[in-house]
Order: sequence, then structure tokens, then C-alpha cells
Amino acid sequence: MLHALWDDAQLAGSEGDLRRVALDQPDLTPPLRTQPLRVLPPVPSVQQHVIRRVEPVDGRKVVALTFDLCERAVHRTGYQKDVVNFLRASGVKATFFAGGKWMRSHPEKTMQLMADSLFELGNHAWTHGNLAIMDEAEVRQQMDWTQAQYELLYEALQTRADAQGLSDEFCHVPASIRVMRLPYGRGDVRTGAILAAMGLPMIQWSVTGEYDERERTIEQLVAWNLEQIRPGAIVLMHANTVPQKTNDLVRRLVPELRRRGYEFVTVSELLALGTAVTVTDGYFEHPGDNLDLDGLFEGKGTLGRAK
Repeated sequence: MLHALWDDAQLAGSEGDLRRVALDQPDLTPPLRTQPLRVLPPVPSVQQHVIRRVEPVDGRKVVALTFDLCERAVHRTGYQKDVVNFLRASGVKATFFAGGKWMRSHPEKTMQLMADSLFELGNHAWTHGNLAIMDEAEVRQQMDWTQAQYELLYEALQTRADAQGLSDEFCHVPASIRVMRLPYGRGDVRTGAILAAMGLPMIQWSVTGEYDERERTIEQLVAWNLEQIRPGAIVLMHANTVPQKTNDLVRRLVPELRRRGYEFVTVSELLALGTAVTVTDGYFEHPGDNLDLDGLFEGKGTLGRAK
């Protein structure tokens, strides 16, 4: 279906995809539909805290590469086409946690990711709101708007697929997003209870892939990842062109992990392969290491840097 709906040039993308643009005014407009039509079942109790990784039942060497597509209200971020093109060409499964506003800003790219059987999409909040410092109504809005935006693009993709006689192929596209990632890695018991009721498990990471990338060479980044990755690992990276070494990192990491016997899976596939390893509060590398982010951006994480 992917190659029937887009030609090679459209899938490959252009240099314009890499551009990030600061907006003159924050974009606070809602999606065309603000409530999702589909209601998900509650998250199972064993997955209701922040999921750092999975313990595979048989020790299977599986790893989930994940890429955040963040976009706050004050800018339009990019699309790291080179990363996606490499994953496609290499047959690597991955999960993309997309902000709802990012999906609206990049409808074609979102639908391409949806149509690709290698990839899974997750919810990364509407405008990257810090859910730990938002009230319940704000948390639900960040989630609901994103779920609804996905549904709108799902419906648009379905219309295209039906017009091309691809209804059978389209039936494999998920009708709803079923996993989410905490912006800033910030979540706690209260946040977890809200999200669990909405049917969205909180997926964090066990490996911060681009950790301290400005201070590390690409060789050091690769070594860091290989040292941290274990069976059932979830690796955090980005595909919104904000970190600058992601493309080089992925191109070096994937072949080495394959050489070591690792299999790439989506997050949902990983959750089905073992027991989720959870913590109460989200963090990057150590508990509490992201608390200072609560005051870094205005608008509870959705706007520009606080002055």
C-alpha cells in the first residue's frame, strides 16, 4: 500500500523536510475534531506505571527503537527523512511517538508512517505538554486532541486507499494509537491513573540514545548505546531534526546490533513478549533528573523557554 500511494521521490522526501521554523505567534488552535471517536480499554494493572523496558520471557534479544516527533506550540519542527529512509531500506521496525500538532503540521509524512507495516505510531501529547504539572483536564486535552488528529488522518488515508482498491491492505493500519510517551519523561502515579483510564500505557526508555550528544563524538554515542542496550531495551531517539547526530547514530547502531543477534520490534510487540519493568516516576537516566524541566518552558511545557 505504501508504494501504491506514494512514489519513491515522495517517500524519499526533500531537504525542506529537515527545516525547523519558529512561529510568530503560538499556534493554540485545536484539531478539526477534539474528541476521539474510539474509546480504548483501560491499561492492564501490570502496565499502569512508567514502563522503562521489558523483561522478555525467554531472554530473547529484542530491542525497540523509538523516535519522538515533538512539536511545541511555538514552532514547527522537522522530519528526519534520512533516518526514516534508512529504517525502511534496512527493514527495521520502529515506533514513532508523534505530537498531535506535529501530525497536523506533517500530514503526508504521518500517513506514510501509518501506511508502513514496519512502523507503529504513539501519542506524544498535542504540544509536548508536561503532564506531571498539568491538571487532569489539561492532560486529557493533550491526549484527546492527539488521538483525534490521528483518527482524522486515518480517515484520510482510508479514503485514498479505498480509491486505489487497497481496502484489504488498509485493514492492517491501526484505527487508534495505543501507546504514549511522556513529554520530558515526566509522569507520576496521578498521571498514570489518568492515562491508564484512557487506555494509553506510559512508555519511557531504558536507553537515552542521544544522551549528551553535543559533548560526545558519534563513536562515543554508539559505544554508549551498545553498552546500555540489553534484551528488552527501549531506546529513545528523535526524528524531528532537533538532535543532530541521530542519523549517523542509527546507521552505525543498527548493523552492529544485528551483528550481535538483536531483532528490532515495535513497542507494542515488545510489550507482548514479556513483563514490563516499571517505575513510579519518569526520568531520563536517574530518578529526579528531569524535575528541573518543569520550569524550563512556559505554558506548562508547551511554549518557549521561560525568561
